[in-house]
Amino acid sequence: MKPGPPSNPAPYVPASARLPEFTIRAVVLGILQACILGAANAYLGMKAGQTIAATFPAAVVSMLVLRFFRNRSILEENLARTSASVGEALVAGAIFTLPAFVISGLWKEFHYWESTLLMLVGGTLGVLFVIFLRRPLCEDPALPFPEAVAAAEIHKAGQKGARGGGYLFGAMGLAGLIELLKNSAGLAAIVDTVERFVPFRASSITFLQRGQPFGQPGSFGGGVLLQSPFASPSFMGVGYIIGPKLAALNFSGGVLAWIIFVPLILFLSGEGGPLMNLSAEPSLAEATHLERMTFVADQAWRSLVRPIAVGAMLVSACWTLFRMRGSLTAGVARLMSDLRKGRDPVAESSRLEKDIPLKWAAAGTLVLLAPMAALFGWYTHGFGGAVVAAVVMTAAGFVFSAVAGYLVGTIGSSASPVSGLALSSLLIAALLLVAIGVKGDAGVMAVLAVAAVVCCAVSIGGDIIQDLKVGFILGGTPWAMQAAEILAVLCTAFVLVFPIAWLHSADIAQGGSGLGGDALPAPQAGLMAMLAQGVVGGDMAWPLVLIGVGLAIGLIMLGCPSPMIVAVGMYLNFATSSAIFVGGVLRWVADRLMARRGMGPAEAEHRVNIGTLLASGMIAGEALVAILLAILVNQGIRLTLFEEGSGWGGLLVFAAVAGVLLLIPLRAPRPRSG
Repeated sequence: MKPGPPSNPAPYVPASARLPEFTIRAVVLGILQACILGAANAYLGMKAGQTIAATFPAAVVSMLVLRFFRNRSILEENLARTSASVGEALVAGAIFTLPAFVISGLWKEFHYWESTLLMLVGGTLGVLFVIFLRRPLCEDPALPFPEAVAAAEIHKAGQKGARGGGYLFGAMGLAGLIELLKNSAGLAAIVDTVERFVPFRASSITFLQRGQPFGQPGSFGGGVLLQSPFASPSFMGVGYIIGPKLAALNFSGGVLAWIIFVPLILFLSGEGGPLMNLSAEPSLAEATHLERMTFVADQAWRSLVRPIAVGAMLVSACWTLFRMRGSLTAGVARLMSDLRKGRDPVAESSRLEKDIPLKWAAAGTLVLLAPMAALFGWYTHGFGGAVVAAVVMTAAGFVFSAVAGYLVGTIGSSASPVSGLALSSLLIAALLLVAIGVKGDAGVMAVLAVAAVVCCAVSIGGDIIQDLKVGFILGGTPWAMQAAEILAVLCTAFVLVFPIAWLHSADIAQGGSGLGGDALPAPQAGLMAMLAQGVVGGDMAWPLVLIGVGLAIGLIMLGCPSPMIVAVGMYLNFATSSAIFVGGVLRWVADRLMARRGMGPAEAEHRVNIGTLLASGMIAGEALVAILLAILVNQGIRLTLFEEGSGWGGLLVFAAVAGVLLLIPLRAPRPRSG
């Protein structure tokens, strides 16, 4: 007799309990955290192409703040954490798409109301989709939901007096101070990276035919541009959280781009080629030879290597979905089966089974078709095509939200390939709009708008499913959590455009190029812009993209665990990917030290959770200070004290981060038993 599927455990708070849950203080606390953590993830996503789950720091902050109230409850803490996660999820969808309007040149500055409307529609759709998806996904005992289980354990431990606020806020303070010291808009006392171009000796190569010299010998040179890792607690924190394997994969993309492809391109270019002729531009007349070659190397990466990374990302996204085709098909089939049964959540007697009514969710989805069609029609200057796009992409958004929810239930939100789903939606939108005759800048803008709505919906859908699973474990009331999530979307959509716009304008004010430049590469958004322009406008360097396709196919055949992460590493500058790698190495060292001391799985997990809180605090602290300094720059205020910062100060940053992430978790008290 075959064993049945594992059963779901009883909720921590039984259905009969009547504890404070949907309270004003919990909702307000959650929305405030959503704005703060969303802004931090906006910074991180545009700098490093990564976002981190807000669930863990939000759980700690919620417990810490609500502890000041006498009649608090674990359900209030859960609701505040759920609301807080909305900011991270919504901004993840936004930064993958909205900067593409600026990078593509369609917007000179951020259009606040358009951006807000896209986030509002997409985020609200995501929550409405989740109302349909909660029961089949959260109640499926075959889905492990690893991060949801971990978050629930944090809440349970908090009832026994576990502490984490000191770790979180201490790390935030340290990272904020470091950012103040190294930011060019801050004190500028520390240089966060140093670079040097190392030229190759000229090589004379003779071409042969049948063993005999053929043609004229060629002289080849070039060189390699070396960069030190960014002295960034934020990037190192990302590497620590994602772990050594994923950090190494990301770094391997940087090695491919900067140690192999760029030097090879420079070596083959030769004197007199279009790339080398850039060094003779009048704007570089007063630059040294090494400075000119550094500029040429950067242009080789920006204009030639990045399109290769785009091709690799495309194939990687398709491969990720194809590899999970069996589990995705089974998950969608179970979902459709449950929906056909038509259980009415309002009629359920248990509060643990009460969702927002499905008919309300369906009506809300239909109502949102109107602003979607109006927005798409404004871009495309056509009503019929806009309605078709709105209907088709709403259906696609629901399917992709179900896919995202299933992936989160399998591998967690931090590793969920939301950007791959967003790429798929963009390609569908681009092909659809081209088929109905939409072309030119209007078509590109419409494609990006459609992708923004779907990406926000998918990001919210996947992330909120995880939070509802935490509530399922703890005994939260579904309708209360869903109502709090809708309120959080409605509030944060009006706020989260600001940090993106502030960082963009501040970088320009400091001599940078804003989004898409060195300081704010926004890799996923750059990919979206390139794809939209390439499909609709026809101005993509397709041969380079096809080289990337071949590279990704080769990585897949070699058994690479995540070609997408390798491709993202190629798209980032070397200082970023190497800093993330440093964080991954620190995590590897921490794991080895814990194993050497004979720590069991429970104790090791406890200490890794402390390290994750510290890393999360570093990410939030650096990001929030960077945003604050961007606001000051936009107001014409600069704090700069040093004309030239110290490169040695960066070494102290690495030492401080290593000390925090290694020593504090290892010296922390043992976890309480029972």
